Amino acid sequence: MDKKRIPLELLLLFSVFVIATCGLIYELVAGALASYLLGDSVKQFSFIIGVYLFSMGVGSYFAKFIKGNLIDKFIEIEILVGIVGGISSVVLFTLFNTLAHFESVLYLFVFFTGCLVGVEIPLLMNILKDRVQFKDLVSNVFAFDYIGALLASILFPLVLIPKLGIVKTPLFFGLINISIAIFLCYYLKRELSKPLSLKVKSISAFILLVGLFIFSDTILSYSEEKLYGENVVYTKSSPYQRIVLTRNTHEFRLYLNNNLQFSSTDEYRYHEALVHPAMSMAKNIDNVLILGGGDGFAAREVLKYKDVKKIMLVDLDGEMTQFFKTNETMRRLNQGSFSNPKVEVINKDAYIWVKENKKKFDVIIIDFPDPSNYSLGKLYSLQFYKELEKLTTLDTKIVVQTTSPYFAPKSFWCIEKTINQIFPFTAAYHTYVPSFGEWGFSMASFEPVNNRIYRKLPGLKFYDYNFSQMSYFNKDMKVKDVEVNRLDNQILVRYFDEEWGKVQ
Repeated sequence: MDKKRIPLELLLLFSVFVIATCGLIYELVAGALASYLLGDSVKQFSFIIGVYLFSMGVGSYFAKFIKGNLIDKFIEIEILVGIVGGISSVVLFTLFNTLAHFESVLYLFVFFTGCLVGVEIPLLMNILKDRVQFKDLVSNVFAFDYIGALLASILFPLVLIPKLGIVKTPLFFGLINISIAIFLCYYLKRELSKPLSLKVKSISAFILLVGLFIFSDTILSYSEEKLYGENVVYTKSSPYQRIVLTRNTHEFRLYLNNNLQFSSTDEYRYHEALVHPAMSMAKNIDNVLILGGGDGFAAREVLKYKDVKKIMLVDLDGEMTQFFKTNETMRRLNQGSFSNPKVEVINKDAYIWVKENKKKFDVIIIDFPDPSNYSLGKLYSLQFYKELEKLTTLDTKIVVQTTSPYFAPKSFWCIEKTINQIFPFTAAYHTYVPSFGEWGFSMASFEPVNNRIYRKLPGLKFYDYNFSQMSYFNKDMKVKDVEVNRLDNQILVRYFDEEWGKVQ
């Protein structure tokens, strides 16, 4: 009997490890998916974690009411966890563009998965209570539980999302859950009251998830084509964002986490307005720093100046820069800027890189995504601009994309005011980009922006060096009484969420 109990104990403790790993993966997938589709990653992850932990508590409470053969019940719950957690991404991606109350379905999945996972641990402890001493039981169960959680939290960003993606990851772990159930059906068949029924259920669930896993790319492509209303020609889930490239009859469009980044028909308007005012007004342009700009378009515009000797481009996402370096269509759009020997691409968090770097630059071009969450909001903070100041000379010209002064005037002027706390002279300006509407920028320096032009390029599609015209703002684009964006308050993210939430 002792020999039989030891393998069963180890087997069920291993199940605890699997439950913890799979459960946390489902939670992380829900948080990442909510961030991709709904934005504001901090809020989404906070809500997901809260709901998940609460639902685990609910499941743990109701576990005491489960009667009958507990091993049978455990296997049935393991099958349910595998199905519900495994199909979560497939269902949510499919429903996102067709369901009015998408968030309700999302949190229903999180709640149901959490309840099932919450039931499993107390159930296992009840199964093992007559086989293992209580002090050993509790310590072993929680040790395996926490180890599994640690493994999941490490694997998710480093391996699972880059290699499997947001849809295949939960399906893969659903298969692991159900594999445990199948194994228990055969290994513990003498202790089960209905072994045949459980075998049929677990094998059927396994076949279902295998089929979804095989066709997951097709399902995801169909869902994203419905979401974007265009042909999806490239998708990639990096550790930082979901990259989607679409194509219709006359343009390519790039989306990051469901937010439009550019249209190939009018991106030149944005990038010429971003780059050429600063490049034309800077006394020297030997060394240029681009922060963000992982598509290579800002670098393309800078390379039009033959006086430029070196461009350092710092972008967090290596998947993004590699795609725009190697994809032939994107290389045509950015004119192979990432292959130019003058350009050095560094894949690192810009905040950390700026703090560590000591080199001075003649022009600094900041092309970060909009401050839709706190990890991006820090790149528009007072502390960031203080660090940036160390990379400048008295002649350095800095330009920052500052979102829309029409749709998000508080956000726009908040960034402008924050920059002005560090750099004594700033000049806000804007231009019209058809894909986005009115879009804004801010130029900063240690000397007045007096519109003095040191160099002009022939053949630009849009920018005509009439900077004063771009600096004029109508009444409906002006606001007062905005706060400075500090790292400890991130007021900009709240402004942005409030203003763009009304637009959507």
